[in-house]
Amino acid sequence: MRVSQSHAIFVMPPKKSSMRPAAAGLDKVVARSVKKAPAGEAPLLAWPLACGSAVAARTRALDFENGVLRVEVPDAGWRRELQALAPRYVATLSRYGADGVTRVEFVIAGRKLSASVRAPKNSRRKRA
Repeated sequence: MRVSQSHAIFVMPPKKSSMRPAAAGLDKVVARSVKKAPAGEAPLLAWPLACGSAVAARTRALDFENGVLRVEVPDAGWRRELQALAPRYVATLSRYGADGVTRVEFVIAGRKLSASVRAPKNSRRKRA
């Protein structure tokens, strides 16, 4: 309320417009688009939407296989922080139509494959 010297002027605060209906509509459009993606690509496309722009700028969805979405992160600190949010990401990915994601695995950029993923060494026995 503003008051001048001679008159009292009442100014009504502006009406707050609700963005919820627009956001809900946008979610539906995005979910439909993700569902139309070729099999296995939906989680990769939905990752930036599920994690938000700040996280998406520092991460990269690598692949999706057997229900696991692998996401590259810059360092161990990022991996630790995002791992705590993984259940939320799985739920959000599902909401956007990336059904089938059961787990998000965060891998540090530039790391070599772990020993369990490498091909086994040759195990021939020597003959006497």
